[in-house]
Amino acid sequence: MPLWFRLFYSALWRLVLPFALLRLWWKGRLNPGYRQHWRERLGRAQPVGPFDVWIHAVSVGEARAVLPVVRALQLRGQRLLITCTTPTGRATLQSLLGQQTGVGTAICYLPFDAPWLLQRFFASARPKLGLLVETELWPGVCDVASRSGVKLWLINARLSQRSAAGYAKGGELTRRMLGLLAGIAAQSQAHGERFRALGGGNVHVTGNIKFDLDVPADINEQGRGLAQLLSHGRPFWVAGSTREGEETLLLQVLATHPLRQQAVAVIVPRHPERWDSTVALARELGFRVARRSAVEVDANAEVVVGDSMGEMLAYYAEAVAVVMGGTLAGTGGQNLIEPCALGVPVILGPSVFNFQQAADEALAAGAALAVNDAPAALDAVAALLDEPQARAQAADAARQFVAAHRGATARTLALLQLTP
Repeated sequence: MPLWFRLFYSALWRLVLPFALLRLWWKGRLNPGYRQHWRERLGRAQPVGPFDVWIHAVSVGEARAVLPVVRALQLRGQRLLITCTTPTGRATLQSLLGQQTGVGTAICYLPFDAPWLLQRFFASARPKLGLLVETELWPGVCDVASRSGVKLWLINARLSQRSAAGYAKGGELTRRMLGLLAGIAAQSQAHGERFRALGGGNVHVTGNIKFDLDVPADINEQGRGLAQLLSHGRPFWVAGSTREGEETLLLQVLATHPLRQQAVAVIVPRHPERWDSTVALARELGFRVARRSAVEVDANAEVVVGDSMGEMLAYYAEAVAVVMGGTLAGTGGQNLIEPCALGVPVILGPSVFNFQQAADEALAAGAALAVNDAPAALDAVAALLDEPQARAQAADAARQFVAAHRGATARTLALLQLTP
């Protein structure tokens, strides 16, 4: 990055940093995780390197997406440092990796993008290679990594038209930032072309790593156990990773919809901060409500709020259908590949720009259904419940859809020359 920008950006962060810390404290009112490990965000109390590979996975979605790469690198004996930004991302990584984090793999927060904090981070971690997941591009990270001699790649890279328009406003600064990357491994040709148009070089199309999801061998057993707890043998459907406002849309419609009498609704908000408010909302609307965290769930519960971390696949495993969060709230949708991998039909609202190609292909394959709003989403769930044969066909299509797109992890590692 140009010298003038480095000086300006550093000065700006000196002004902003106190407010950034205050924002963490404020967000900690609803999620105490924001008030923990705060020293790491200042480049202190960091794991000490050298690490072979540093991977930055911002939050839950990126953490789950990069897991196949992490597993593959662990098998190769690589010493890994995985950073994140949110408490939910950290909790997801710790849940997914379990005890393996103690053997050659460390997890911590990435510092704020202030250059002097990042210099402290790289001096401690000393990674040989850096992998940024999806679209996490910050000028401080890219610039300091480059000046620290860290070869930096953007992997599983995606760039929606909306995001591309935003980056385009940066003009020459965006081109300079992309020029600091060693390369870009894009999910699709369309994503790759958007990066090229912004000035990105060494762009390759390797596919979407999320299709390489490693489904646990005992996931059906986990799902049956969770289903018995949540619905006591009754059919249930899942609203997965719902974004703000979607719980209201779905519950208001469900209050008078015939589906209320036919199946239990399991609603899993994407962010823990909304667990309590979702329970309160359901009660206000007159539902019999339970929480996943309860020792025992009322056998007559109509709505169960999924207030747990690391159990999304188990929620999906025995579901009649999944209404995909983010697709009704205009936020671009969450990961539809996970339920498809488990053979669960997916219902998508109109907003899917975060997963546009996967959504289009899932719809074409018969693995997903498109609806315009919350009433139509519940109608679709009810139809699948009433038509077991159609549900079975959609389930088979979902599994085949995922199987046909596997292989991005191997292509990415080959591109990075990390194959054995």
